[in-house]
Amino acid sequence: MKASPGARSWIAAGVRHELLTRVLPALRHDMAAPMSVIRMGLLMLKRQASAPAVDEAAWEERIALVEDQVVALVSGVRSLRDWELAVSDDGITRSALVAQCTGLMRTAFEFSGIGLQVGDGLEPEEAEPRFPAGAAMRYMFLGALSYLHDSAPQISAIRVEAEGADALRFTAAPGASDAADPMKQAHRAPRKLAIDVIALQSLADDLGYAVAVDRHTVRLTLAPA
Repeated sequence: MKASPGARSWIAAGVRHELLTRVLPALRHDMAAPMSVIRMGLLMLKRQASAPAVDEAAWEERIALVEDQVVALVSGVRSLRDWELAVSDDGITRSALVAQCTGLMRTAFEFSGIGLQVGDGLEPEEAEPRFPAGAAMRYMFLGALSYLHDSAPQISAIRVEAEGADALRFTAAPGASDAADPMKQAHRAPRKLAIDVIALQSLADDLGYAVAVDRHTVRLTLAPA
């Protein structure tokens, strides 16, 4: 039976949820790191406040450190809005998209024995064009990475390269099988939650992007179809 439009939307929502779940450890780390520094800074301030003589220079330095970390923490919390499709944004450049998404997934992929490589031509440039709907493109980028990660168990790296002015190509490089390594297998999604070609295509259809997929490559057009 052919899925209804509502059912297809639920499928795409499930894919987005799975992708967000995969980046949550990195997002949590980015927000937890300032908290650790703030706690240490406050502890030092308490010690300095109880000292017989207050070192004003050290006091001001600790306060400035705490203030900087509060700004970083607020920025991290606000960044969660970047994942809400309903929130309008000012888009994102191709280089920023690549840097952000590879940064979020690099550690998890390395645990699976898979390196993330970025090709030439994806460095930030002056007056670089912005593509609309940054949240949607983040999900598409992560979907392409996760498809190759989940679908090809014998790969050593995934390379992201610029293709033309408005597309990206993701290529899986063959490598030794990790089937016998329980640590690497622990970081792969369970088979029922793997991002397969149907899941990736459902996400692309729902968000309005064009993807060309085969077993070892994905081509993603950044401008909505």
